[in-house]
Amino acid sequence: MTRAYRRRKREDSSWGLRRIQRKRESTASMHSRRMRKPTPRAKGMPEITPPEEREAPSPRDIVLQGTAAAVVSACNEEATIDRVLGELEKLPLADIIVVLNGCTDGTRSAVAKRHPGVTLVNVPDRLGHDVGRAIGARLTQADIVLFVDGDLPIPASDMLPFLQAVDQGTDVALNDLGRHLPPYTQQDSVTRCKGFLNRVLRRSDLGASSLTAVPHALSRRVLDQLGPAVLAVPPKAHAMAILHGMIVAAVHAVDVIKTNRKRTFNVGKGNVMEQLIIGDHAEALAAVFQVAGDSPFGPVPTRVDVAKGRNAR
Repeated sequence: MTRAYRRRKREDSSWGLRRIQRKRESTASMHSRRMRKPTPRAKGMPEITPPEEREAPSPRDIVLQGTAAAVVSACNEEATIDRVLGELEKLPLADIIVVLNGCTDGTRSAVAKRHPGVTLVNVPDRLGHDVGRAIGARLTQADIVLFVDGDLPIPASDMLPFLQAVDQGTDVALNDLGRHLPPYTQQDSVTRCKGFLNRVLRRSDLGASSLTAVPHALSRRVLDQLGPAVLAVPPKAHAMAILHGMIVAAVHAVDVIKTNRKRTFNVGKGNVMEQLIIGDHAEALAAVFQVAGDSPFGPVPTRVDVAKGRNAR
């Protein structure tokens, strides 16, 4: 920039105005380019329409190859039974069986009034959820039987995968609780028993998944071969299904740990429910050893054999 040019710029009072005007004209030109109208479509060119957004199919619209039923075990669940059955009625079920297990509240009237199509079974004595499931399973001949509890409303979308898994060939469709469990050092005795039983059965891939937890679903093959009565001891039924070559898989994760209803008999370390479930696992282990011998899946390898196998890798 020469000295004469700088002197003329100082003397010319309109120089700054011309610069601002040029800048505005440049900005307007750029804006017009951005707002340019689209080029008209050539003759004969087909018009492209955006695809319509389709809603996901409702669980009720899913078609299963076999028939399906649900068994609900309930004990004084007047506050939650309506929501539980409302979600089940969204599924492609031929029958819903509610086993009233020693109810003393208004659960029975609530079901009869709002859900007239449900099969009601009244057991006067409180025999436990597991016995209720065994009773309900005996009353249906459906190809697939889904089991839930009356105190845990579960969305239909979270129960459908269990029906579909059995419909596609799985015999025992379990709730995959692994992602909802704390580290091993923080697990309770029941969770450790579940994991131990699976390791004994050489199914460590199942983690702590078990028939003790709902929701789960069973095939007609399991119920016919093992019998509904075995469901009264869920860990035993779980073990027998594996020993008899059934297809057992953890198919979907539903968090029933945080939503499980707190009662006087299932709260605190060493509570009554905890002792009952641990005893059920002991009975299951005894049945495993009785059926398959002291070592259910062949001789236990020695430390030397384990070391040889590890060093050979």
